[in-house]
Parts: sequence; structure tokens; C-alpha cells
Amino acid sequence: MESGLSPTARALLTLELVQGDPGITADRLAAKLGVSERAARRYVGILREAGIPIESVRGPYGGYRVGRGLRLPPLTFGAAEALGLVMAVLDGHHDAGDATSLVGGALAKIVRALPEPVAAQAEAVRRSTAPAPDRSAARPDPTTTTSLVHACSQCRRVRVRYRSEAGSEWDAEVDPWAVIVRHGRWYLLCWSHTSDGRRAYRVDRIHAVELLAEGFEPPAELDPVAVLEEHLSVGWEYTAEVIVEAPLEAVSRYIPRSLGRLEALDDGTCRLTGTTSNPWWYAGRLTALPAPFRILGGPEIRRTARALGRRLLDAAGDEP
Repeated sequence: MESGLSPTARALLTLELVQGDPGITADRLAAKLGVSERAARRYVGILREAGIPIESVRGPYGGYRVGRGLRLPPLTFGAAEALGLVMAVLDGHHDAGDATSLVGGALAKIVRALPEPVAAQAEAVRRSTAPAPDRSAARPDPTTTTSLVHACSQCRRVRVRYRSEAGSEWDAEVDPWAVIVRHGRWYLLCWSHTSDGRRAYRVDRIHAVELLAEGFEPPAELDPVAVLEEHLSVGWEYTAEVIVEAPLEAVSRYIPRSLGRLEALDDGTCRLTGTTSNPWWYAGRLTALPAPFRILGGPEIRRTARALGRRLLDAAGDEP
């Protein structure tokens, strides 16, 4: 079964395999790539066309090897680029300062490859910075994430093994539309053939990915972020219906799609409908609206809004 890598990625992997195992045969190369022998030879041809000297030796002890004259481009960063890279990795992965971790080890390799003056600054930042862990972030397994991204790019159906927050597990066959990072969480936006509906799965809760033979056509003009945010606003325990006393265009940029669906009404106002699992969070987000509003539906949201209003009044105290 073919892997979900692009032709360019397979060609680069071919080079890595030939470098790491000089004399590797076409059949062994094909097995490691997950493709046919004919395809493996084609990737060798792509490398040769790119000017990389891949030699082949016939006979029982023959195979592919990298010839003399291969010069890979050096890794070059300016000081600002290197520091920016280190800061970005530290911001996203708070164990990046630990050289024994996956990300920390990779970052250390990059730093070692830099010129000494640049490396010294980058290493000082890496070792001395003590970022506070983001408790809400959930970083998925890199191999799982890569498999899903490749399946999205190849428009190939996958079978995933999913474990819910409650510990239940199930298999689902899905068309993977996009992998999206939102507020420190990674999501797979997809169409589930098992559930016959649109789904957004947390990637950190996906524990197995199997690439299937079936392909698919993603929805036309798909906006993955917009669809994900809209999806995350429905299906929760508490409902809300809010009338905002202003035209839709005046308030739409203040209302994220995670709050629900916003629609214009004939009288020049607009209506927001959505669901939430956290009435306090929902009521707090409503206070950012730049116009008067009325909460018509959702008794939990209305009670929470009253309680929140009383808290704010008590915090403000009496007027002088």
C-alpha cells in the first residue's frame, strides 16, 4: 500500500534511504517507501534529473548508492532568523529546552549547525528561557499528524481509531478535509462515513491512522477555519438565542463563529443562535458586543447573564 507522501517527499526519502543504506536494492527500497519497484526506480530517476549522482551496481551484491560529488546546501540562518525560530519553538513547545525530548533534540541539532556567533545567541535563549506550560494545549503525535496531513493533501480516505475524553474508543472511516490548529488544539475536519456527517476530531485523541484506497473530492471553496468554528458552536448542552440591536455588518466582526450563527433580520437588527457547554464563557463573550442586545432563548444563559451583571455591578461599587 502506498504511503500518503507527495512525489517530491518520496524522492527526498529515497535519497535519505540510499544515503543511509548504500547498496540498497530496488525491491528493498520499494518496500521501505511503500510503493512498487517501478515507482522506486522513478524516484531514483527524479533524483538523477535533479543532478544528484545516484549510482547503480548490477549483480547479487549491487544496488543503489550515492556517488561522489554530492554537495547538499548548507543550513544558513541570520541571527534574527535563528532567534525567531528558537522563540517560536519555545512558545509552541515548552519542553523545547530539554534536549532529550523530540522537539528539544531537533532544535539542538539546528542550533549546532549554525555559525558560532549565531549559535551562541540562540543557545543562550534556549537554555535560559523558562516558559510557563500551556495547560490547555494538547499536542498530538507527530507521526499521526503527518499521516493526516498527507491524507488531506492526497484526498485519500482514512480509517482512524479515536478515543473520547470519557475513554470510549471507536473506529471511523473519514474523508480528511483539513488539519487545523485553533487555540493550542489540533483538529481534523472531515466527513465521517461511519456517522454520515461532518465531524471535527481532536488529533491528540486519534491513536491510529490507516490510509485507504478510496479517494474523495473536498467541498468546493472550503474555508476550513470557518467551518470548524461553526461546527464547534453546535451540539452543546445549552442553547442561546440573542437579538442584537444593530445591523449584521456592524457587529459581525465582534462575534466569533464559535458563538454560533449570525443572521440579519428585516427590521435592521440581527439574531445570534448557538450552543455552549459553558454558559459563563458564553455570557462573558456577549459583553463585548458594541450594541444593546436581548437574550431571548436559553434559560441557563439568561440566568448566567443576570448573575454576571450583578457581579460587575458589585465590583464597580456605588457611584460617588
